[in-house]
This record gives sequence, C-alpha cells and structure tokens, in this order.
Amino acid sequence: MNKLTGLARTLAAAAVLVSVSVPAVRAQDVTEDQVKAARATIAALGVTNTFDNILPRLAERLKNTLIQSSPNHQELITATVDEKALALAARRADLEREAATIYAKTFSVEELNAITEFYSSPAGKKLLNDGPIASRELLKAADIWAAGVSRDLTQEATKSLDTTIGGAPAADAGTAAPAQQ
Repeated sequence: MNKLTGLARTLAAAAVLVSVSVPAVRAQDVTEDQVKAARATIAALGVTNTFDNILPRLAERLKNTLIQSSPNHQELITATVDEKALALAARRADLEREAATIYAKTFSVEELNAITEFYSSPAGKKLLNDGPIASRELLKAADIWAAGVSRDLTQEATKSLDTTIGGAPAADAGTAAPAQQ
C-alpha cells in the first residue's frame, strides 16, 4: 500500500511539473519582437475591442441578479459590484497578452508588420470601417442573383424537358394504359 501511495505522489508531482513547465515552453515559442509586432497588429485591427464590454456586462448581470434577491440593498450591491469590477479591470491586460501570443504564433514578424502597415493606412482603415457594409450588400446581391439564376434554371430546364419528352406529361401515360385494357 505504501508503494502505491509513493507512486501516486510521484505521479502527482510529475503532473504538476509538466503542467507548470508546459506554459513556460509555450511562452518561449514566441520572441519579444513577435509579441511587439502582434500587439501593433492587434491595435491596428482592433480585434480585441469587442471584448471591452465583457466585464461591464458581467457586472450589470450580477448586480441585476443580486438586486432581485435583495432589493433593499440595491445601493450597497451596486457599489460593491462596481468596486470589485474595477479591481478586476486590470486583468484585461491578460487577454491582450494572450491575443498577442496567438497572433505571434500564427504570423511571422514580417507578416504582422505588413498587416499592421496596411490596416494603419487610409485604405486599411476604410476596409475595417466599410468592409462589413460592403459584405452585407454583397450578400444581398448574391441572394438576388441566386433567385434569378434559380428562376432561369427552372424555366430553361422545364422548357427543355418539355420539348425532349414530347409534351406527353406523365399523367397522360397513366390514363392511356387503362384505355388499352
């Protein structure tokens, strides 16, 4: 039994060492230059801007939940949750670091610099700003085009099949058989 306990402790210690060393190895995969270039790219693209509202939304949801269960303490709940949320706001930098690491692992420094250069240019800024509008309009145009193609395909195929089949609809073939009996 003592041997099993010792083995379990050894395996647990090994698991802890592996779990501690794996993030360190991952962090070494990217250089400081890659992270710096990735941060510039992220800033140019604004990819993490959508995450700015996560903490405020979580705080509002928590306040609403707590106030529903203790409406007499609304002011205290609001002040406490706001205070705790502000204290956690510094953790937003963790997400920025993670995003930079992801971009640094995905793109080379040269690619990151090229992406940053383009999206920092007037054309790149316009693409970021107006690209979603253009994409939405393109989807509308594609829907209209597809409807027209579908209509024309149906008409042309039906016309061709009517000519090829000789205008003898399947219903006529079904009524002709009983007459021959």
